[in-house]
This record gives sequence, structure tokens and C-alpha cells, in this order.
Amino acid sequence: MRLTALTDYAMRLLMYVGQHPDRLCTISEVAQRYGISEAHLMKVTHRLGQGGWIETVRGKGGGMRLAKLPRDIGLGEVARDMESDFAIVECFATSGSCALDGQCRLAGIFEGALADFHRHLDRYTLLDLLPQARTVQPVSGPVRARH
Repeated sequence: MRLTALTDYAMRLLMYVGQHPDRLCTISEVAQRYGISEAHLMKVTHRLGQGGWIETVRGKGGGMRLAKLPRDIGLGEVARDMESDFAIVECFATSGSCALDGQCRLAGIFEGALADFHRHLDRYTLLDLLPQARTVQPVSGPVRARH
């Protein structure tokens, strides 16, 4: 399984903004820091804003900041929000078909692997990715978003 660049860039953007809680960050500074195109980051910023992960301020002196505390931003939630397709095999896709339909046990094994992947990500928050976190330790259970 492979996450898209959208999710990779979203995590990087959240890490950068999370390291600067005292000010608004701009797309251009994040793009420069990570060597990512500003056009790609604009799309990422838009999606993160729609998802409620960041707040954006338009106009001169504008930028972005986290909409939640780093401890309240679950990595699993962000990944699920950013990714449009977790179909790791064709039969998981809504339009997928399988010649072994009804006889295949492989899909169940892959479903379990995907569930384990999500459970693992759900143990971590943005706080675990920030430099001030002394050690990366998973939280005790899935992170629940507070709305």
C-alpha cells in the first residue's frame, strides 16, 4: 500500500505549522522548506482547511495555523481524510470485480492488514511528530476528534 503525495504533503504541512504555534505560516515558506510546489500545497491547504485541521487567514499578513491542538490531530484521521481510495487490491474498489468471487480468502487477509495499518496510525497524533515531543509514544487508544 502506498499513500499519495497529498497525504505526505499534508503531514509535512501540519508538522511545519505545528512547530510555529506563535504565528501564521504561509504556503510559500512551507513550499520552500520542503521543496514542494506552491500549487500542490495550495490544494493540500484547501483540503486541510475543509477538514478542520487548519485555519486559514486571507489577505496581507495572512497564512495558516492549526485549528486544533497537536494532541487532538490524529494521524489516522488525517490520512483517512486526505486519501480518497484505500482499495489496496482491485476487489476492494467499488467498481472492482474478481473471478474468484465467493471463493477467495485473500481479500479478508488484506482487509485485516489495512485495519492494522489504520489502527497503528490511530495511536499517534501530530504531537508525536513535533520536535518538542521527547519520545514518540502512542496514545492508549484511538484518537477521538472533538467537534
